[in-house]
Amino acid sequence: MTAKLNALILRMHILIVNNTSIPVHKYGGTERVIWWLGKALVQEGHQVSYLVAPGSSCEFANVYTYNESVPFNRLIPEGIDVVHLNHHVNEIPNIPYIQTMHGNLNHEMELDQNTVFVSKNHAARFGSNCYVHNGIDPMDYGTPILDNNANKNYFHFLGDAAWRVKNVKGAINIAKLAHQKLRVVGGVRFNFNQGIRLSFDTHVRFDGMQGGSAKNEIIKYSKGLLFPVRWHEPFGLALIESLYFGCPVFGTPYGSLPEIVLPEVGFLTTTASGLANAVGNINSYSRKTCHEYVMDKFTHIQMSASYIRLYEKVLNGEKLNPKAPIIQSIQPDKFLPFN
Repeated sequence: MTAKLNALILRMHILIVNNTSIPVHKYGGTERVIWWLGKALVQEGHQVSYLVAPGSSCEFANVYTYNESVPFNRLIPEGIDVVHLNHHVNEIPNIPYIQTMHGNLNHEMELDQNTVFVSKNHAARFGSNCYVHNGIDPMDYGTPILDNNANKNYFHFLGDAAWRVKNVKGAINIAKLAHQKLRVVGGVRFNFNQGIRLSFDTHVRFDGMQGGSAKNEIIKYSKGLLFPVRWHEPFGLALIESLYFGCPVFGTPYGSLPEIVLPEVGFLTTTASGLANAVGNINSYSRKTCHEYVMDKFTHIQMSASYIRLYEKVLNGEKLNPKAPIIQSIQPDKFLPFN
């Protein structure tokens, strides 16, 4: 077994599984994460195949079609060393595997012992210490503007604005209190369910769902990210995307934010007034520091290195968690405090 494992460590064939299609061009955090992970693994000398939804394509890996009506083990191609699941499948893989949990649960359900979470906080809420931070591929973002004297005249919100826990209404309120312009990237212009009626409000611009170069250009010329989420964010790609462009983060201290948004790259509190005051001190943050922080800690290369260590563990017959992870505390209210 040891000789076999040593050989596999040199070059593994990893099957990355998800029930949606790749590549994704606009909204789709999990899809982008597994794309970047596969790309980094290939760069490190491993072979990658994807088992994903119909219509997918990839220039650096083989692509197979996922069909949820077929027993999962019949879908595993020959020659796979380890399976990396990114959603639940209809039977336990019969070869070594891990399963990344990308979202939240708020009910008691035992998870697989090989579950991996996406932040320390995310893991701890399920009684686990097994996690891997997501990482971005800098090549997808281009060159940021890191001069603190550059002319940037708005802040941005990044996320699915229709999802109330993301709290676009709070971001708009922060911008108003701070007398700042705001660009909302994600969602639609009007969402009456959230009480947003801003057809004549010139300080807010709704850009809708954007991806690729269009999204990058908006963030590139932004002062900072307003991210007052009202749930325990599992990770939050918006955080590291924004920091990559030198944008400090102003958000709430929930979920992964306290472990990702350190004092030198942002400010966290539960009140709009507190965040508006912090926004007024935007010039105290170094854009270069924000960017270098991401390059040091949150790229796809760091992410793939962490996953490789977990692949090696399961190939060696180990479980990633000593017992099945399960939520430690049910959250009684849908929305965490923000005022």
